[in-house]
Order: sequence, then structure tokens, then C-alpha cells
Amino acid sequence: MILYHFLWTFPLCFLLMGASVSGSKRLKERLALNLPERLPNKGNLWVHALSVGEVLSAIPLLEQLKVAFPEKAIVFSVTTRSGLALAKEKLSGRVACIMSLPVDAWWCMQRALNHVNPCAFILVETDLWPGLLDLLKRKGVGCLLVNGRISPRTLTSYLKAPAVIRRMFAPLKYCLMQTDLDRDRLLQLGMDPKKVITTGNIKFDRETVAMDVDEKRSWLETLGLKWETPIWVAGSTHEGEETVLLRVFEDLKRKFPHLRLLIAPRDVGRSGEISEMISSQGMAVALRTTVSKKSPPYDVLVLDTVGELGRVYALCSVAFVGGSFVPIGGHNMLEPAAFGVPVLFGPHTHNFEFMSESILKSGGALRVQDAGELHDAMKRLLRDSEMAGRMGDRGKAFVVENRGALKRVVGYVARNMPAEYDRGG
Repeated sequence: MILYHFLWTFPLCFLLMGASVSGSKRLKERLALNLPERLPNKGNLWVHALSVGEVLSAIPLLEQLKVAFPEKAIVFSVTTRSGLALAKEKLSGRVACIMSLPVDAWWCMQRALNHVNPCAFILVETDLWPGLLDLLKRKGVGCLLVNGRISPRTLTSYLKAPAVIRRMFAPLKYCLMQTDLDRDRLLQLGMDPKKVITTGNIKFDRETVAMDVDEKRSWLETLGLKWETPIWVAGSTHEGEETVLLRVFEDLKRKFPHLRLLIAPRDVGRSGEISEMISSQGMAVALRTTVSKKSPPYDVLVLDTVGELGRVYALCSVAFVGGSFVPIGGHNMLEPAAFGVPVLFGPHTHNFEFMSESILKSGGALRVQDAGELHDAMKRLLRDSEMAGRMGDRGKAFVVENRGALKRVVGYVARNMPAEYDRGG
């Protein structure tokens, strides 16, 4: 680790000079030059998430931590801009501090560590930084990986240098994994079986508030839609998927002329190019940020906002979860399923292997291999409301039946607390 820290010294010098010259607020945050106000207490809980998906996973965990450790201030850090924006929207006032995680240079991380002064560090799902973990270990701060998962691609990469990966994971006292398969993959690297534990997926424990009539009416008015309009939501889509979705939608419109498609790209920065693609195909398009009940009718709405997809799923007749027609590995199918919406996804779901296979077995979802199968599945579900209802009910039951991971995770957080920071101590 000495070499790792040393190698950061040279780029750090240039970055510090760049921050001084440019005055970039974002760069100063990433270099730990603009830290939030100093926290008053010693022994805070530090929870870290990489981006939007991990922030959403962390929300129920943070609520449970507040209940379990009411005397602890919670500091929440995020790596990406979009994740930070969502965290500020969803968590401002609910945690003591929200901050950007600095780059993994020793000087920056040491400043952040001194500022946060944690008694425990909780990493949600991914984003291991060896420099930070090493500094936490040196200071005697207990570290946990929560909701861990290891995709086949990640495992292949890790197996190229298992000794290095073991050393990177070494500061973690517990690796709390989503499934036995994730645990087995980590054990293939030679990890200590006592510290790698299957606790389940905390995404199942995320509270889903049913959408009542008033909220639904408000959403539909805001989006310029009618109550009886059949809606197809394609969430977390990636480049290459929109082309397939639009081709299928164009054909479905001939049979279901009132059908509307809502596309939520995983990267909202692609909203403009997607909008242009839709227009070039002769379809009317609108953006979420500009649409209103007075807007002209559209065929496709592009959701160019962060954090709204989870509620928009409740409006739809059928949901397609993206990242699955291209080899990304899929995204979270639980959000639409929790609302009792039938779920479709493509062949590439290796990042959600257990979840996708389990929801298929429950009867709450269908896997479609290509545009033809997607078209056929959509046609069946739009025509057969009873079939769609049965799928939705089974998917919702699947979500409820798999809850309980949060309680197990919080138990391991409690075990990880140093004696001098025990509750009541």
C-alpha cells in the first residue's frame, strides 16, 4: 500500500494546481478541499454509495441505522454527480451530512477521514477504494461491505490477480453478500469463509408506498396523459436498446393506437439524442422536464430526470427493464414488481442473476430474447388484462417474500462497532 499511496502523489500535485487555477467546485470537492461543515461528534457512521442505484439501495439501510443507532450521526458519501444529486434530493435533512467521496489519494482521503471521524464504514454494493480502506484500517475503523455482489465479468477480472484482490478486501471485517452465488464467487478468490456471509438483498426491503388515486391523477396530469391510456415504461435503457423498443412500439401502435411509451435512459445525458431518434422516425416526442397537461399529444415521453422512475413504474401497464438487450447485465426488476406491474427483460441479466431467475420462477416476469419476442409478449399482456394482473400479483408477492435482509445487515453493523462506541457506552 505504500507504493499505491506514493503513486498518487504526482497526479495529486497536478490536480491541486488545477483546482487552484480552475476554481472548479466539483474538483475541489473531489480533492477534499471543500468539505461540509465539521461534524460535532466523534464516532459517526460513514455510509458510502457509488451512484444512483446504490443510493436507492442505501435509503432503507440508512433509515434502519437511524433506528438502531439513534445516538450516531450518519455521514453519506457518493462518488458520481448523478448519485450525489439524488442523495441531496432524497436524504437532505435525514442524515447529518452528504458529501462527494474524494479521489483515492492519501492526502485527500486522510482529510476526509479526519473530518468524518467514523466508528464504522459501510460500503453499499461496490466501489472499493484500496487507499481509503487502508487508512480506515490503520485508524482502527471497522469496515463492512453490504449488499455485495460479484458478476461473472467481475469474477473473471478478479481471478487474474486473486492475491491483489484479497489484499484489497482484507480491511473489510465482513462481506455481506446478496446471494450464496455471490458468496461462492468471492470464496473462489481465497477469502476467509468466516467473513463472507450471505445476508440477502436489501433492495427487497425498500419500502414501496402504493400509489393512491390522487397521486396517480396528479402524475397523469403532469405528464399530459389520460387515466385510461395504456402506458409502457422502459426503464434504465442503454444505447442500442431504444432502437429495438421504438421498432416494437411503432408496430404495437397499429394494434393499440392509444398506447404511450415512456423511456427512462440510464444516463439522462442521452435524453437529447434519444429524442432526436424518436423524431426522425416520425413519432411525436416530449421530454419530462418540458411536458405539461397543456403540451401537444405525444407518442413517446423521455424521462430526462433522476429519481422519478421508481414512481413512474406505478403508472404503467407493462414494464421493460433495460440493460438486458445489450450485455450490460440488467438492472433492478423489483421497482416495477413491487407495484404489481408485469415485468419484461432481455437475455443479459448476469448482474441480477438470482433476482432475474427467481422472479421468472415466481411467474412475475418474462424473459424476451429479441424484438420479436418482446412484441409478442407486449401484445399478449396488453390484450389479456387477467394475465397481466396475475403476473403483477406474483411479482409483488415475490418481493414481499424475500424481505428481511436489512435486519440481518444491521445486526452485523452492531457487531462491527468498536467497544468504545457501543450504544450506551
